[in-house]
Amino acid sequence: MTGSANTPPTEAATSHIAPPETVEELRALLLGIARGEVDIPLGPKARRALGQMLDLQGDPALVSITTLGERLGVNPSTITRLARTLGYPGFGALQEVLLRSANTPGAFYTQQARRALDTADAPSQANAARLCRETQANTDRFLDGFDTQAFDRAVEMIVEAPRLSVYGIRQFHAFASFLVYGLRMIRSDVSLLDSNALGQAEGLAALHPGDVLIVASCNPYSAPVIKVTRAAAEKGVRVLAITDMVSSPLMRHAEVALFAPHETSFISNSLSTFILAGECLINGCAAARPESTRNALEERDRMIRALNIET
Repeated sequence: MTGSANTPPTEAATSHIAPPETVEELRALLLGIARGEVDIPLGPKARRALGQMLDLQGDPALVSITTLGERLGVNPSTITRLARTLGYPGFGALQEVLLRSANTPGAFYTQQARRALDTADAPSQANAARLCRETQANTDRFLDGFDTQAFDRAVEMIVEAPRLSVYGIRQFHAFASFLVYGLRMIRSDVSLLDSNALGQAEGLAALHPGDVLIVASCNPYSAPVIKVTRAAAEKGVRVLAITDMVSSPLMRHAEVALFAPHETSFISNSLSTFILAGECLINGCAAARPESTRNALEERDRMIRALNIET
């Protein structure tokens, strides 16, 4: 439906779709928008806000558009326009979809973590308990949103890759190193891109079409990781992104993505759920090739004994 000659089309009319009825449909729609596959005019700010809302499913902040706007750092009118652009008559209809998961375990732990122990003079044990509860909430949300199809595709990409490289900088350099260590336990041709700061260009030049690059970043996203992701995809390298939201800029060039919630009171981005996602991925790859995994681990144990590394 379009507007008349004297009336501009409404935001809802520009979407040309029936509004999503489930959180899963919303995620799929946002993914299509991020990849340029769906013609809905959502700018980066609106995509980020929607991604954050999806990450808050079941959270009490969704009950009030004012509170939600404060949480997201946007004006409530921005949220209303976003809802209409997606085809909803207003925020209430979008809110209903997001609140249907209010009884999930993750929502319970998130509410508890935010309500309890939130005083400036809380004892150290209380602060530790809060952080642990928030981490547990992220774990529950990771499981609630687990995409089996995407995970199985990620495993398939890794085990079938002629060559595999992993890239993350700053805090995510530690996560990338962890992934490389774990995957090297079951296959030898795994490397850190830009290992020892030898250069991103040099690392990408060593990859060929059909090879796989795993990239990791979350909000606020690292610009070099976005650039490397784009350059790898343009070269024909298959990209697996491990990130936080469907609105992540890594999504535009990633073939497959796994999502890890990370909202806690930790002073930086929490890596707990990313590490957990990495462990699941490593185990999944090991289980996909049991015979070769068994041989690789036996050889690893043999070398550890030969070098007398463990006591």
